[in-house]
Amino acid sequence: MSDAPTPEPDAAEPAEPVDEPVLVHGCPAVELLGQLVVHPSPEQYMDVVKALTDDGYAMCVDLTAVDYLDFMHRALPDGVTAERFEVVVNLLDMAGRRRIRLRVQIPESEPTLPSLFDIHPGTEAMEREVFDMFGIGFDGHPDPSRILMPEDWIGHPLRKDYDIGEIPVQFKGSPA
Repeated sequence: MSDAPTPEPDAAEPAEPVDEPVLVHGCPAVELLGQLVVHPSPEQYMDVVKALTDDGYAMCVDLTAVDYLDFMHRALPDGVTAERFEVVVNLLDMAGRRRIRLRVQIPESEPTLPSLFDIHPGTEAMEREVFDMFGIGFDGHPDPSRILMPEDWIGHPLRKDYDIGEIPVQFKGSPA
């Protein structure tokens, strides 16, 4: 045990560090598993993607969706309201060796976003798949038809409330 006095905390320093909210192009952002995750609103979506493209994120490597029907109370940054659907976009800056993820909350009542096709033409098939499987439309998309399911298919199979169906399998008799 030492008789040395313990230093008094400096009155100018707060006892707990206060984290300032991180904003990327005006949108809440967090770091998750070493990757920056930005949460734009549907209204901010196109402006943020354009700004990130100008920042060097020139390649869209993935665009998909998630149905959070049974997980509406998930953790999101302050100011972001959880919605049933979420569109997830992963952008890549090849020169800067950086990745960034966008997570856009999409309300069930209006499941649409603007299409990224004019900025990232490679998203054409990915947006069609999201429409086909989740029913989220992309305004301005050049071909908003189904890509995985037949055109006359009713419903969107990756929605959590989609009934589990059955396709009858016909087996041929085995040789004797």
